[in-house]
Amino acid sequence: MEERQALMSFAALSQETRLGIVRTLVVAGPGGMAAGAIAEKMSVSPSNVSFHLKELERAGLIAQRRESRSIVYSASYDALSGLVTFLMEDCCSGHPSVRPPADRADDGCCAPSSASAEGENV
Repeated sequence: MEERQALMSFAALSQETRLGIVRTLVVAGPGGMAAGAIAEKMSVSPSNVSFHLKELERAGLIAQRRESRSIVYSASYDALSGLVTFLMEDCCSGHPSVRPPADRADDGCCAPSSASAEGENV
């Protein structure tokens, strides 16, 4: 991900409702949710959610598709993954105290040194 795209993504996520929408869509999974259901879940008006969905889509963080009469939105997992990767590109940068979540500990990023593997606190 290029820095310009990352900045657009962070700008879109820097608003409470939009961040909540993305988190809701991530939980909803690839099937996504209809705009009306998102509005209900977020307790905002349909016009308000429409504005926020447009911003998130412009930033590439969500996608839409038509299903019958509804527009269904889903998280763009590739874009979200790219944003996380952008943040972690320089993982650790010589600071082994920075650790990934436990479920990612085996990916080589910030691997514990041999001293910490022997039980030494880092």
